Amino acid sequence: MFNELDPKTGCLLISEPFMLDPNFERSVILLCNHDAEGTLGFILNKKVVGCVGDLVKEMATCSFPLHIGGPVAQNELFFIHSRFDLLLSGDEIRENIYFGGDPELLFSLVNQGKIKEDEVKFFLGYSGWQLAQLESEIKVNSWAVQNKFPTALVFEKDTELLWKQAVIGLGAKYAHVANFPQSPSLN
Repeated sequence: MFNELDPKTGCLLISEPFMLDPNFERSVILLCNHDAEGTLGFILNKKVVGCVGDLVKEMATCSFPLHIGGPVAQNELFFIHSRFDLLLSGDEIRENIYFGGDPELLFSLVNQGKIKEDEVKFFLGYSGWQLAQLESEIKVNSWAVQNKFPTALVFEKDTELLWKQAVIGLGAKYAHVANFPQSPSLN
């Protein structure tokens, strides 16, 4: 699987269906930063058992899910959101998708019900690549790159649907992959 990496737009990485690294098996990753120092992104479709309220005392009643952003810095909390109009902070990844911002204000807005579950995603850790590492992985078909996708896909709650829709979004050539079972050996 191969497409051009366009770091200016924010893009999705979709792992090849049978990737051996369990950290990235059937993963969809939103790239948030890609520059001369390396690449940073978050796995969108790997949930942690528990919720944000279990981890953040200021949000004790919040049941929004936590996601494993990747194998790096898994003791740190990160977030993406679509509500710059309320947070007035965060780095724009692409239209209506922002990385980070003011966490205290975010916690308050979530507690007040002004930011909904489909407008923010929380991650423990992130996925990272050193300079040129990701490009090399793309060249050996470990990842497919999707540069055009609806914003709603990033905030999709159903993790299996998110993966399938990302694969289908790669085009007809890859659509059949969306129906591959998670464990082919069990068929």
